[in-house]
Amino acid sequence: MWKLARRTIRYRGKSLTATFLALFLGTVTVMTCGGLLETGVRNNAPAQRLARADLVVTGDRSVTPPARGDDTEDPAIMPERVPVPAAALDRVRGVEGVREAVAERTFDAALVREARDTRDVRGVREARDGAGPVKAQAQAQAHGWASAAFAPYGIVEGRAPARHGEVALDAGTARAAGVGPGAEVRIAAGAGTRTYTVSAVVKAAQKMDRAALFLTDDAAQALAPAVADIAVRTDSGTDLGDVRDRVAAALDGQPLKVVSGDGRGTVEFPEVLTGGTDLVALAGAFGGMTTIVAIMVVSGTVALSVGQRRREFGLLRSIGSTQRQLRRMLLTETLMVAVAAAGAGWFAGPPVGRWLFGEFQGTGFVSESVTYAQGWIPAVAAGGALLITALLGGWIGARRGVNVRPVEALREAEVQLRWAHPLRIVLAVLFLSGATALAILTVLLFDGPIAGSTAGPTVLCAVIGFALLGPGLTKLMAWLIGGPVRWFTGAGGKLAVSHARVRAVRMAAAVTPLMLATGIATGNLYLQTTQIEATKSAYAANLRADAVLSPAAGGVSDALLAEVRRTKGVEAASAYATSTGFIDGATGEDGIPLQGVSARQASLTTAVRPVAGSLEELDGNTVALTTERARELHKAVGDSFPLRLGDRGEVDVRIVALFEGRPGYETAFLPAELLAAHTDLGRPAQILVRASSSAVPSLAALAPGLDVTDRESLIEATAEDAQTQAWINYLLIAMIVAYTVLAVVNTLVLSVANRRREFALQRLVGSTKGQVMKMLTIEALIVAAIGLLLGTAAASTSLFPFAHAAANTWMPSGPWWIYGAIVAGAVTLSLTATLLPAWAALRTRPVEAAGAQE
Repeated sequence: MWKLARRTIRYRGKSLTATFLALFLGTVTVMTCGGLLETGVRNNAPAQRLARADLVVTGDRSVTPPARGDDTEDPAIMPERVPVPAAALDRVRGVEGVREAVAERTFDAALVREARDTRDVRGVREARDGAGPVKAQAQAQAHGWASAAFAPYGIVEGRAPARHGEVALDAGTARAAGVGPGAEVRIAAGAGTRTYTVSAVVKAAQKMDRAALFLTDDAAQALAPAVADIAVRTDSGTDLGDVRDRVAAALDGQPLKVVSGDGRGTVEFPEVLTGGTDLVALAGAFGGMTTIVAIMVVSGTVALSVGQRRREFGLLRSIGSTQRQLRRMLLTETLMVAVAAAGAGWFAGPPVGRWLFGEFQGTGFVSESVTYAQGWIPAVAAGGALLITALLGGWIGARRGVNVRPVEALREAEVQLRWAHPLRIVLAVLFLSGATALAILTVLLFDGPIAGSTAGPTVLCAVIGFALLGPGLTKLMAWLIGGPVRWFTGAGGKLAVSHARVRAVRMAAAVTPLMLATGIATGNLYLQTTQIEATKSAYAANLRADAVLSPAAGGVSDALLAEVRRTKGVEAASAYATSTGFIDGATGEDGIPLQGVSARQASLTTAVRPVAGSLEELDGNTVALTTERARELHKAVGDSFPLRLGDRGEVDVRIVALFEGRPGYETAFLPAELLAAHTDLGRPAQILVRASSSAVPSLAALAPGLDVTDRESLIEATAEDAQTQAWINYLLIAMIVAYTVLAVVNTLVLSVANRRREFALQRLVGSTKGQVMKMLTIEALIVAAIGLLLGTAAASTSLFPFAHAAANTWMPSGPWWIYGAIVAGAVTLSLTATLLPAWAALRTRPVEAAGAQE
């Protein structure tokens, strides 16, 4: 069979090229997803600022959710930095083998200058982005000077900061601000702004992703009393593992952990902890989807190739070849092509994966500090997926061609009539039943964004079920649209409809990938737009503020809040903070969103309307819950329960108000002072303002670097995370759709190219080139129409249930031009892939084409 397969490959260039391209792109896509998966699992973020620290002691942000409290629950990542007790520093310094231990204090800072113009809010935002003259800002992380040696930072100009009021700037920040040693700069930090003298310009020994400035250790401690982490250097010659164990033993019983190597990077870049999990989930889901689509595409391509060789197989069977021999020959051909595709994909996969990972970092979905990792594991996984795809796709595609009896094969060489198989029908019913069950679950059991966990698989189950029934559905749809087509297109339409019905099995090979592309694109794109709109709507429903004030760095001080309230035209101003909390027995690893507000101003700056209790009592250790959450906890106004906050701190809170929350977007309200104390800032991050339109622009002059955001901009900003996730999905969807588009082109080109004899016979009996092209144009439009209708039906199985669950409406949200672009693309693709090879085929003289061998 190997010898026969090698010989046949030379004469099957077109069909095997199509199979090669399908397997090649499948390999590249799976290898790309594998690289992203490995990157997420490794989650390596090399240390930068702490590169010279041998060990780092930091707060343990990984906590078992209190929903069940057992070891089987996936750990939750706390959203805030877990503070390190001050006493831990002395314990670490007393450990044998520790040469030096420095308390790291990390806090946000910004170089600002006074505003010169506050005529409108838009100007303030433009100046923040460097496009206007109102104010300039440079964001940086501030530290004590003792930590500079761990990067290390070396002094380029000047001397180390020694007196209160002196600061050392990194070279990039100094250059951007246009300052050097001796210059004075205004720095916002710790809820205040003061003037500092630049004592030095420093530069790190390696590239730094974040700008940095250094104050004296005493100044840093005054602005950030909490210890963020402890950087440790060990004695030379000591075993790092032994010292690490001794340090961990000295800190036993405290919520701390000791890290080394790339673990130090997660201390510098806390977002790395959550980004890795998201990347693993995303890459795994799309890798599995790609493999399934690849099997369907390859099986369709092989089936089309087999269908064109029925006469050959009939002759081979008639001279004594067995089904097993033919099956082995076909699988051998497919495997030989797969080896070539694997070799090409091996080189193309890593660059594509690295490019896609860069796009993820550009959108903020993955931290820029994480390094891309693609070793042998993704290559092996891609090879395994390629082998499964080639074998399973080849077996599915070859089954009908080798199982047919010799006489039937010769009779069906031109037209394949039989396609149904009991196993195929059973699988189709199972997948369509699964899609129906998932759609029902989405409507009945889920609310809000979590509904996407079932809505996405619904589309995939539906398209697979339709693909298995492709020939039957194609024939049915051709019969349904046949009447109108014949009515409007005349003789050419009649001939095209007749061909569509008779060649339904072969036409389904083109309809199926077109349906896949339409279903996946329509379903996933409108899932994202619906989610974004639902998020914005839910946020807007709870917001009554006309503007939000955000200090340049350090959070909101009591003095600034009081000054805002005294401003003419301001009706109400509330401190505002956000975080995530965990309620025993009611939340899992995702927790519950928390919002901190000022009690007496909350009713004017938020749209929350209590149905029991009052928001004015939101003071001290109190909370306002949704009625649904209170029912889950079996609590009422006046009852208390333990609440774990974002920094692992646990407080007993008393319910003072209940309100109706939007399903799937529930939140809890706490006093701003209580919640802010358990965040990284330690203070409220923003101020919600209810004010007249004339008063809003003047608020920017209250503090240097103060950012004023109007209501519309704030609502748009709330959907930023959803939009980031949407762009990530758009990139991955584009890869899968491009893959299915290739299958459409392959199928149509092969199908048309192998109808040369048919076209020649039509022309010999009197048809003109124009009449043949008109018939093929109508056929291409029929293929596009059937693919679009089936793909839209598949997408609808998830869109309508998801819209109901996420937005409480049955109509998905999103611009109609998206669907219009999908329709236009499908029609253009079908016409181009049909008419171009047809034009090439019609250039051959009819007599020559009629006498040519297939």
